[in-house]
Amino acid sequence: MQASILLVDDNAIQAATRQAILRRAGYFVVAALNPQRALEQIRDAKLAEEIGLVITDHVMPLMTGVEFVRHLRKLFPRLPVLVISGLEDAATEYADLDVHFRVKPLPPHDLLALVEQIVGKAAN
Repeated sequence: MQASILLVDDNAIQAATRQAILRRAGYFVVAALNPQRALEQIRDAKLAEEIGLVITDHVMPLMTGVEFVRHLRKLFPRLPVLVISGLEDAATEYADLDVHFRVKPLPPHDLLALVEQIVGKAAN
């Protein structure tokens, strides 16, 4: 069985596109259009047990990706996180947060390969 993924992106088009790509590859994807909602969702005990990866954007209103990951780390210190950003320099902001960081654009085949790599490492 494939890992479940929590996808956080305030851009509904990008979220829907990534969700479709991941679902076609067999992943169960829960999407949230803002980080606050994502934190509410992952606090649900049943969902938290199923999530094997969080994919988040960096630039979002009300809470940045860095702030979101800091909150997430308090709840789930070892949960794999992939940050996707259009700002290459943003990678330094995540230096102490144990995340995988990639710059947009991230073509579908690269996204799937990276997700498989991250989820595979977490399973070992």
